Amino acid sequence: MCAACGVPTHVPVLDPEPAAPQFDAELDGPLAPPAKFAALRNASCRPYLGGAALAMMADNIEHVITYWVIWEKFHSPALTGFEVISHWLPFLMLSPYFGALADRYDCRKLIQGSQALFMIVSLTWGILFATGTLTVWDACILLILHGMAGALWSPPEQLLLEDFVGPADLPSAIRLNSTARSLGILFGPVIGSVLLIGLGPVHGIWVNIAFYLPLTILMARTRFTGHSRTGVVARERVSVLSAVRVFRDVAKDRVLASMIILAGLGSFFVGSAMMVVMPDIAGSTTGISSSTAYGVLLFANGLGGVLGGLILEGTGWIKLSVRAALWSTVVYGVTSVIFAASHDYLVAVPMLVIGGIAALAALSITQTVVQLRAPADKKGQVIGVYGVGANGMRIGSGFTVGLFGAAIGLRAALGWSAAALCLAVAVLALFMATQRDNGLAS
Repeated sequence: MCAACGVPTHVPVLDPEPAAPQFDAELDGPLAPPAKFAALRNASCRPYLGGAALAMMADNIEHVITYWVIWEKFHSPALTGFEVISHWLPFLMLSPYFGALADRYDCRKLIQGSQALFMIVSLTWGILFATGTLTVWDACILLILHGMAGALWSPPEQLLLEDFVGPADLPSAIRLNSTARSLGILFGPVIGSVLLIGLGPVHGIWVNIAFYLPLTILMARTRFTGHSRTGVVARERVSVLSAVRVFRDVAKDRVLASMIILAGLGSFFVGSAMMVVMPDIAGSTTGISSSTAYGVLLFANGLGGVLGGLILEGTGWIKLSVRAALWSTVVYGVTSVIFAASHDYLVAVPMLVIGGIAALAALSITQTVVQLRAPADKKGQVIGVYGVGANGMRIGSGFTVGLFGAAIGLRAALGWSAAALCLAVAVLALFMATQRDNGLAS
């Protein structure tokens, strides 16, 4: 029986307070694998995955329409850069606070709040488009609010997933939720382009509101609150300062901290940069036209995440262990290096797909380990800290690749940044091994 959660079928990857001699078990002892596609067998989790896929698709549809209108109206490279920053900055600044809210309040209401904010932003975009009154300041405010909606959605979602399926099937729920989100990312640009061309930006952005509704309605129909299974609800008053204190608590658990750092490394060194360099790489890819190559590369990039979730869930090839998380991140870095160096789409496409599989594996493993190790009364806050690394640090890739690329070229910048990721993971693994050898406790 698990000492952390009391579920007889749950064999934890790591003890809540592991002693130094147990570190080898920490590194190599995976959870007993759940049934394949276990989360899909859960009557409460299954509809959530569908609603999450639609909401993520709507998120990406909004990007397609609004980014096109903003560029056509202002032709501002600075505003284009702000589009990326505004999307991830709320994750960096507010994730621990939103996690504290998830610990204290009904997660259904928080998710409804995030979806309502998404819909309000879409409605406002449409009004400003229709009246021709969109200004740069309007765009900046709406972009920030859109990013805040995404940051607010993440911590309560993770608590709700665990509430749906329990700790034993949590790895399956996280993998399949990541797969559902990847489906939204894959089809969002396609549907967004159809709406933009077929209905125009005004009606297209308004129609997009409908894709947020299923998840919003589902939250009014499910009985799970994010705390139903454990009964643990934080009582302390939520403040930004108290939420940030969880960073100190996380640092006491070296494995927990290492998994958050590992997720942050992938986001910082590569993260969103892959999309930034895609047009440049497509333009110098041989064998097909640049426009066709761009579409193929975009599709391959999204397909990797979808296939990764299905393969990992259906085969169990990659076990839930810290070692697997480290190696998956290295594979992600190596495939990114090869992708950056390749000028042939027959090489670039497989690297994107394999890299997508590795990235999904790394993120799903680190997310699961973090969530299972987090204290029950501060789980949302710890998930929020994880969001700082896994999502907020994506801002860094704009500097590691974007600014560096201005000096040496985008291809070279991505290649060197991905190589730096591999080196950083090696340093992290060495540090963890040193901690073990020195017999240091968490």
